[in-house]
Amino acid sequence: MHLLIIVIVSTLFSGLAMTLGAAIASIKRGWINDEIQHGVIAFGGGALLSAVALVLVPEGVTHTEPLWACMCFIAGGLCFMCLDIYLKKKNTPASQLAAMISDFIPESIALGAAFATGNNNAFLLAAIIALQNLPEGFSAYRELNESPSFNTRKILIMFTLMAFLGPVAGVSGYLWLSGYPVIIAAIMLFASGGILYSVFQDLAPKVKLENHWAPPMGAVLGFVLGMYGLMITTSS
Repeated sequence: MHLLIIVIVSTLFSGLAMTLGAAIASIKRGWINDEIQHGVIAFGGGALLSAVALVLVPEGVTHTEPLWACMCFIAGGLCFMCLDIYLKKKNTPASQLAAMISDFIPESIALGAAFATGNNNAFLLAAIIALQNLPEGFSAYRELNESPSFNTRKILIMFTLMAFLGPVAGVSGYLWLSGYPVIIAAIMLFASGGILYSVFQDLAPKVKLENHWAPPMGAVLGFVLGMYGLMITTSS
């Protein structure tokens, strides 16, 4: 029970970092110049890439075969591409929000599983999740705030409510999924493909083409190539 409370508290506070990032972004722009704003957005992109390269993919490939891992990764990228097309047609700017959630939920599941299995890096993982969510909340707020449908109060409330997805995911990982590492791995790899697509579609300035969604899949396929090569090299 003691560990379960720690899982709930750590995932909740990690999620509330999204709200804190959004609150910082809501400060009048005259107080934060454009260079700092773009720097924070770039930092958020780096945080997302670190989540993929240092947490999600390394954990995911440990428990899956190379071909299955690549299929999960590519499926995540394709699903996010379809989501991006849908959001564009609906004129709803929420791709960075989707990336943030797809990062937060599988990491929270992994965090719950880490506490359940006695992983010594569980508290470090909780700190990494919080540090990632801060700039991601900043970037997602600025994206949503450009739409007249989302004012500051609505965004902050929404981000606060989303923070409670962390405990739900963490408890799931702690109680049920810790015994099914293959399922956790598939979720992590799927999310990784989607996150990488989002980074290159929304944050990398020289990749995105207006009303074209396929180019960022090049980044997904390029990453998969390296991931597959690493897996078959280390497994042989």
